[in-house]
Amino acid sequence: MPLLDPIESPAARALNTNGKAPALLVCEHASRFIPAALDELGLTATAALSHAAWDIGARDLAIELMGALDAPLVLSRVSRLVYDCNRPPDAKGAIPSRSEAFEVPGNSELTTEERNRRVQEIYNPFQRLLSATLDARPTPPVLITIHSFTPVYHGRRRDVELGILHDADDRAARILLKAASGSGLKTALNQPYSAADGVTHTLREHGLKRGLPNVMIEIRNDLLDSPGGITRMTGLLAPMLQATISELVPQEVQT
Repeated sequence: MPLLDPIESPAARALNTNGKAPALLVCEHASRFIPAALDELGLTATAALSHAAWDIGARDLAIELMGALDAPLVLSRVSRLVYDCNRPPDAKGAIPSRSEAFEVPGNSELTTEERNRRVQEIYNPFQRLLSATLDARPTPPVLITIHSFTPVYHGRRRDVELGILHDADDRAARILLKAASGSGLKTALNQPYSAADGVTHTLREHGLKRGLPNVMIEIRNDLLDSPGGITRMTGLLAPMLQATISELVPQEVQT
């Protein structure tokens, strides 16, 4: 039996694929959906709604940015506790048995066959869709991944509001950091995570390997907990991203 039944499929979706911007948005942690076959992974109700299950507000932000920039968007439709599409199959955190304070009983003591099933039905379709969407772009795009993070992690308050992360290629991150200087947001490079934390898999796999400029955006999720917050953050981020894209992709190439 498949992990996702026909009503629950597909594992990933691409939106606005004919968008004209030379950019592609990605939201790997867009959903907290858990297939019925996994019986909610044994999660408590609190855990199932928490930041452990998804990046709160990231999907809505990514969709608004998609419209503001007229860029395609690839998003996962399954909780990262089922499989974290921003982790390779050999990463311990790809299918976590614990996420911060939350136990994930349905991920403990998985067999190799059960792990492989998650890879084949969640990770691989996401990767294929992202690759195909990139291949279809008429101009090599800037790859932008959209994430959110919890204000308090392991009991420690995070003051950063906008994190701009990069891997080996820091071109987009440096330009975006400069563009954010007048936003009024508490902004930092490689905070609250960095490549050393294993969070740049998408950037490496689809940005670095293709030679595409790429950047990962992290927004503190208390800024995204209402429609007004989403709209405000879109209004701040869209001009910064547009400026970054314009600097990285010359106008004559865009047209």
